[in-house]
Order: sequence, then C-alpha cells, then structure tokens
Amino acid sequence: MLTAIAVIFVIAYAAITLEHSIRINKSASALVGAGLLWTVYAVSSGDPQQVGAQLGESVMATAQIIFFLMGAMTIVEVVDAHNGFDVITRRIRTSRLSTLLWLVGFVGFFLSAILDNLTTTIVMISLMRKLLAKHEDRLFFAGIIVIAANSGGAWSPIGDVTTTMLWIGGQISSMAIIEGVFLPAMVSMVLPLGVTAYVLRGREVVSREAVDGDRDARTTEFERNLMFFLGLGILVAVPAFKTVTHLPPFLGILFGLGILWLVGDLLHRNKDDVFKQHLTLTHALSKIDMSSIVFFIGILLAVATLEHTHILTSLAHWLDQVVGRLDVIVLIIGIVSAIVDNVPLVAASMGMYSMDQYPQDHFLWEFLAYCAGTGGSILIIGSAAGVAAMGLEKIHFFWYVKKISGLALLGYLAGAAVYLVEYQLTHG
Repeated sequence: MLTAIAVIFVIAYAAITLEHSIRINKSASALVGAGLLWTVYAVSSGDPQQVGAQLGESVMATAQIIFFLMGAMTIVEVVDAHNGFDVITRRIRTSRLSTLLWLVGFVGFFLSAILDNLTTTIVMISLMRKLLAKHEDRLFFAGIIVIAANSGGAWSPIGDVTTTMLWIGGQISSMAIIEGVFLPAMVSMVLPLGVTAYVLRGREVVSREAVDGDRDARTTEFERNLMFFLGLGILVAVPAFKTVTHLPPFLGILFGLGILWLVGDLLHRNKDDVFKQHLTLTHALSKIDMSSIVFFIGILLAVATLEHTHILTSLAHWLDQVVGRLDVIVLIIGIVSAIVDNVPLVAASMGMYSMDQYPQDHFLWEFLAYCAGTGGSILIIGSAAGVAAMGLEKIHFFWYVKKISGLALLGYLAGAAVYLVEYQLTHG
C-alpha cells in the first residue's frame, strides 16, 4: 500500500510541476491524485471507519485555509473593483528609472505583506504597464516586483499562502514571524533591487501615459478611499482578531467580509443595478481564482494521506540521517520550491515534522516560512507571483534565468544568512 501511495503521489506531483508542458491544469492533477490516494488508502487499510475519521480531520484543516483564502481574495477583488489601489499607485511619480525601481520595490514589499504576493504582483505590473513605454524596462521591473512580492509575503501571516498555512496550522504566531523574518526578507529584496537599480542608473523614465486620469468614472474618490482603507484594515485586523478571541483566522476574515459587503451595499444602495453590479461583492466572488482554490484543496488532501500513512515522518527521519542539519534541509526545501510549487512542499513539511518535537515558533517553522516564501523567486515558474508576471509581460523563462535568477539566489542566500545570524544572537 505504501509503495502504491508514494508512486501515485510522485506521478501527481510530476503532473503538477509539468503543467505547462503537458497542458493539463494542475488543479485537475491535484484532485485526481487526492481521489486516488484516499481510495487506495481506504481500500488497503481494512478499517474504513478510521480512514473516514482521518479524512474528516483533514477536510476540517483544509477548509480553514480555503475559507481564509476565499475571504481574502474576495476582499481584494472588491477593493480593486472600486479602483482602490489607485490610492497607492497614483502617488508613485519620478523621472528616474532607478528611483522608480526603489519605490516600486518597497511598495510591493509592504503591499504584499498586507494583501498577498500574487495580487501585489498583478497590481504593480499593471501600474508599470501604464507608466513605462519600453518593454525592456518593464521586464526588469517585473523581475524585481516578483522578488519584492515574494519577500514581502514571507514575513507576514497573511502575505503568502505557505506562511498562512503555517499560521493557521499553529506552527507560527503572527508577531513571532514578523519579528523573526522581517529583516531577512528585507535583505532578500534589497540586494537584488540595489544591483538592478545600479544597472539602470542614469536612465530616464519613458512614460506611456500620464497617471493623473482615473481609469474610469465608476467610483468617486471617497468610495475608492473608503473601500481601500476598510479592505486593508480588515486584512490587517485578522491576526489581532485571532490573538484576542483565540478563534480560527477564517472566522475573522469572513466576519470582515460581511462588514465590507454591508458597507458596499449601503454605499451603493441608491444607484441603478446596471451601474453598481460590477461593484458588488457577488461580482467579486465570481472573479476570484477558483482554479487555485481547487488546487489547494486537492494538494492539501493529497499530502494528508502521506501524513496519515506516516510516509512523511519516515522521509523526515531519512533526511535527518542523510543531511543531518535542519538549517541545510530547510535551505534545500527553499531552493526546490523554485522548481516545484511551494504549497505542497510546505504542506509536506508540516506533516513531516511533529509540533511535539518542534513547537510553535520553533526555528524550523520560521526558517521554513522564509525559505519557501523567497526561494520561489529564483525561477519565474517558482511562485504564483512569477507565473502571473510571466503571463502579463510575456517574460521568457531563460531571460529571467539570465537576468534575474542570479540576483534572486543572491538575495535568498543573504537573507538566509541574516536569519541564521539573527537567530543565534537572539537564541544563543
């Protein structure tokens, strides 16, 4: 049974990794893999009641992550529908490319911590397409935006899917991850940013169009500001909600979503249905990336079978024997996340290592959050942010490898070194 489960998982994982080559959506591969794994486990175990109970536990844990992601993604879509992000983007003005790059990098870094790396990448690249006429300039900016968004997401409990998984799972707490990973994440962004800004020094911004005009007249400035600050306020308040109430984060995000929905309905209650239809939360729900949501469901349930059959525990013991050093193991996981999706990698790691042995805010979990979050920047296909940038700016894989990958690897290793030194100083 264990051999069959391992083989099925490897095949499903390979299909997910080779999504673009085989032209099969990774969500389909994840769902088929999860279905086959649980079927084989149930048939082979001889105890369907126990398997059913374990599946119930896994579904409960998965649902908490999915509800949280759906709520957060919907809030972001509502803010975007109101042109709320113009509050930030319209304030970014400069005539020098290097200065603009620094601005974009830092805005992306902090915006990603509040939203998520994927949304931040889409927002910032959309802005660059409005600001920069030269495609070559936009390619460099897109590379830095990917690095900044992934670095910014790593130190925030709501900034990256993998960090959110660790936070909801109880492996990390919100304040500890911010304190422990903020500086390394900043270093992993600043180094590549500094080198790229040096390369672009002295060059002027060739603007495509002015940024002064509104994208359209659908919303007033008051509506944009209200929905932007309310949406971001809700996202930022969720960690505080969890700390104060000790309730799961998904309830906080759904509570906030209800408030945003209520405010939106009150705000537009006197408008014609045709005019306000695209501003409603119902419309925002139709725009969230359900394919990604389904993928998370499939991969988390698939990894759960490896956890219940103790395959992951055995893998952890093997890695301890072969590699020996926990920091090296996590560094390798981060580099591998540039090749394969970091969500199943982190899900597998959560099953490999017990919280009895590695309690909340242990070195392992914080360093894993950093490595899995920033390691995906090394290749353009290594993160959702990178894939989005690849599609928006038609970035070639090998152009990214030649121009950006080395910088991203430099930032990744430098940030890791900073974390290790920082940890020794604070825990030595």
